[in-house]
Amino acid sequence: MDAVNLSVQRVTRGPQHHFFGYYDKSPWDHEGRYILALETTFMDRPPTADDAATIGVIDLREDYAFRPLTLTHAWNWQQGCMAQWLPKSRRFIIYNDLQGGHFVSVIRSIEGGDAYTLPLPVYAVSHNGRRALTLNFARLARTRPGYGYNGVTDPRVTEKRPVKDGIYLLDLATGESDLIVSIAQMTEFHPRPDMENAVHWFNHILFSPDDRRFIFLHRWTSELGRPWKTRLLTADVDGGDLYLLTDDDMVSHFDWRDPQHILAWARKKDIGDRYFLFTDHSNGFQVIGEEVLTSDGHCSYSPDRRWILTDTYPDIEQKRRLLLYNPEEKRLVEIGRFYSQPELRGEIRCDLHPRWSHDGHHVCIDSTHEGSRQMYIIDVSSIVGE
Repeated sequence: MDAVNLSVQRVTRGPQHHFFGYYDKSPWDHEGRYILALETTFMDRPPTADDAATIGVIDLREDYAFRPLTLTHAWNWQQGCMAQWLPKSRRFIIYNDLQGGHFVSVIRSIEGGDAYTLPLPVYAVSHNGRRALTLNFARLARTRPGYGYNGVTDPRVTEKRPVKDGIYLLDLATGESDLIVSIAQMTEFHPRPDMENAVHWFNHILFSPDDRRFIFLHRWTSELGRPWKTRLLTADVDGGDLYLLTDDDMVSHFDWRDPQHILAWARKKDIGDRYFLFTDHSNGFQVIGEEVLTSDGHCSYSPDRRWILTDTYPDIEQKRRLLLYNPEEKRLVEIGRFYSQPELRGEIRCDLHPRWSHDGHHVCIDSTHEGSRQMYIIDVSSIVGE
């Protein structure tokens, strides 16, 4: 493994706290001038429905000035409010909010003007910007604290495998939506005995690069608060042609390499926990980084698909490692270690959640190594450009 010393530039300032959220979205606009961020007054407890986070943009050309845009009451520490730039747009963002007792999504220009509210929140937005996939964030708040939102009562709180809840497809132009995969349907798809009396939910949805399919996690547990089981599936964008990729109890983070292959930290009973490259519609897979990528992390491919970016959870020194791996060259590069405050654990933890810039030259992380929750940029062009 190589280790390099790269400049780490903090792009947000106290006394307020700043972060972006999950690793599967880029905070950069498509011209590379602005970075989306959330600003909060605290970092040491879960947010309630009464806690607002400020959505704003960091101007990379104006001394990293933070310009507030609006507020949201639908957010968490892991994934923020799903704030993201609409594909190919240099002005419009979409984010989730709590309005009138319902979770919604809002499309807004960073230059001001009217905002367009959609009747459902979003989880993943298609690459062409036309549709979004989403789920019940109230259910997720109960089943996976730290990933859902507080403030709305799940109308099917007593149902372990609801028929009228699951993954929805939302038209971003019309606001029309359809339930395309129900939770009840999933319990009958390659069922297992341990699913019978369990509580079920969905988590982590991502469109394929060509927007024709999507990937998601199906999770279940005998009792909320106890360990859960996970399996990884793909489906057509209308919910058809379901395919079970792996069903060995554990899957966490993943990314599409291309429309046919998915990288995921998962378990294979004869091999153990590894990064696997799965092939859609196939039993085929290969281990990635067999001897060097030995722990779970938030993995994503560089825009040119040559490099894998990932992080680790805190080690014995409470440090998280930030890693680049080139599968073709089998080259691992450690580009940083960041102290993680031990009191920030569970749903209030601050994972690095590394994200790529659109040109693949920079990486953005959230971190608390300087005592507050802030955002940082690292120039990796000297590595990925070699």
